Amino acid sequence: MPGNVLLGWLGPLLVAAFGAFLRFDRLGVPKAVVFDETFYAKDAYALSLYGVERATFGDSSDPIADRMLMSGNTDIWISCSPPEADPCPLYVAHPPLGKWLIAVGEQLFGMTPFGWRFAGALLGSLSILILARVARRMTRSTLLGCLAGLLLAVEGLHLVLSRTALLDIFLMFFVLAGFACLVVDRDHSRSRLVDRYENSSVTDHGPWLGLRPWRLGAGVLLGAACAVKWSGIFYLVAFIVMALLWDAGARRAVGLRRPYSGTLSKDLPTLLGAMGLLPALTYLASWSGWFVSSLGWGRNWAQATSQGPFFFVFDSLRSWLAYHFQVLSYHSALSTTHPYKSEPWSWPLLLRPVAFFYEGTDDVCGVKTCAQAVLGVGTPIIWYGGLAALLAMIVWYVSTRDWRAGAVLLGYVAGWVPWFYWAIADHRTMYNFYTIPMVPFMILAITLAAGLILGPADAVPSRRLLGSVVVGAFAFLSIANFWWLYPVLSAEVIPHEEWWRRMLFRSWV
Repeated sequence: MPGNVLLGWLGPLLVAAFGAFLRFDRLGVPKAVVFDETFYAKDAYALSLYGVERATFGDSSDPIADRMLMSGNTDIWISCSPPEADPCPLYVAHPPLGKWLIAVGEQLFGMTPFGWRFAGALLGSLSILILARVARRMTRSTLLGCLAGLLLAVEGLHLVLSRTALLDIFLMFFVLAGFACLVVDRDHSRSRLVDRYENSSVTDHGPWLGLRPWRLGAGVLLGAACAVKWSGIFYLVAFIVMALLWDAGARRAVGLRRPYSGTLSKDLPTLLGAMGLLPALTYLASWSGWFVSSLGWGRNWAQATSQGPFFFVFDSLRSWLAYHFQVLSYHSALSTTHPYKSEPWSWPLLLRPVAFFYEGTDDVCGVKTCAQAVLGVGTPIIWYGGLAALLAMIVWYVSTRDWRAGAVLLGYVAGWVPWFYWAIADHRTMYNFYTIPMVPFMILAITLAAGLILGPADAVPSRRLLGSVVVGAFAFLSIANFWWLYPVLSAEVIPHEEWWRRMLFRSWV
């Protein structure tokens, strides 16, 4: 990693601080329940109380209901029907880790909009730092790393999800962090391979490279992604294949006679432990609250504790798997009509974003009719520029087999293509914000394309100047586009006419 180490950290940290300001400023606005916060904020609070998700039965005098009823939003509180217990088991469709993270903010700052949005804003801000650092590592350029972080900081969908208590921002964070660990592992393992190849006698297969702590970290993080939402499995599988190809490429590049069989015999066993067993254990650990409690949905506690410790483990796992099959059936059959549902083919074009919040008000913004809105939409300049950059990555990879282009394309495809199956086979209800794990890879594609436009450091000055103008203009337009949309991304109260002007497509309404 050439260049100044201090600047390599200072630049990304400053960009991340800028992004954190955008995400934490007025985080408690709107002071209301935004979209699916009605589920996750409540579930998170129940987790902090009981270790499992529980629905509260009672009237508005119930202490949990009292804390969550505000600004007239009574629909956040769910009662049992029939009322078998108070509180009663609650069936949920997603693993608990994301809700545990939301619960941390609620415990620190109370059962308030700021409290339940805190964790998302924090990890959203940290993801800007991670992206800037991984882009620097992939390009060997602090400037390009800061460009990547800046683009994520002003990306509209990332901002909205960072300021909303939904699960998807946590999924994106763990996927990106896992990918970053694998990129670091790639550098370290290649250096170790070269060192062992040059300083010892090796077989045709090459040496074993040890446990590789960065790969272990990737396994934990990708397991955490699955423990937020099951769609994390798409990335786990894709990155296992990517890591194997990187290992085989390294052994071939160093000159080993049998690189592929060397990868299978030396790297695959460790890989299966790091990115097979370890993610499974991480996922299982995220359900600890359910295992140690008698209060969870489908827990069958009395049956599990009836015949000794071995039966307890066996029956608990059986009940846990039965619960998972119920959830799988639910997701497969989820085809409810929703006004903001969209098909995967339309997602990169931003044709149907989700209106997370809208409230019309009178005489509070200087004119008769005002609007306060949160629209879950990406910054169009970045998204359409990203499409062009992804096409460039296809050409670059086909022509040069550059690993960076391949990794970016794989990351984007892993978050997009699997949804086509659910759309075609099951007609599943889906939303545009499912794309958030793809966004860092789209921005990495833009960053790599920017590096190609700038040219190498020793290029003729006129080439560098022209490239700087093009890349600088794109960054400026991205910031300007974000600034224009910011009022409808962050629930600013503006004249209704100004809100309407920002609806760039009629399908946004």
